Amino acid sequence: MTSRFMLIVAAISGFIYVALGAFGAHVLSKTLGVVEMGWIQTGLQYQAFHTLAIFGLAVAMQRRISIWFYWSSV
Repeated sequence: MTSRFMLIVAAISGFIYVALGAFGAHVLSKTLGVVEMGWIQTGLQYQAFHTLAIFGLAVAMQRRISIWFYWSSV
């Protein structure tokens, strides 16, 4: 995997995070209960953390900080 590919994946993942968050806040909040909205919020937090991790690995690969970052992304 190249750093460019990982940046594209991070961008797509960030888009999905924002789109699902907006959909959940504006559409699903009217039909789902508090417990279900909590599940969606937890899932979106996981999506955000993974997006940031992918972005961080892509930046590390661009700068070639450590070979371990490269191998962790394979």
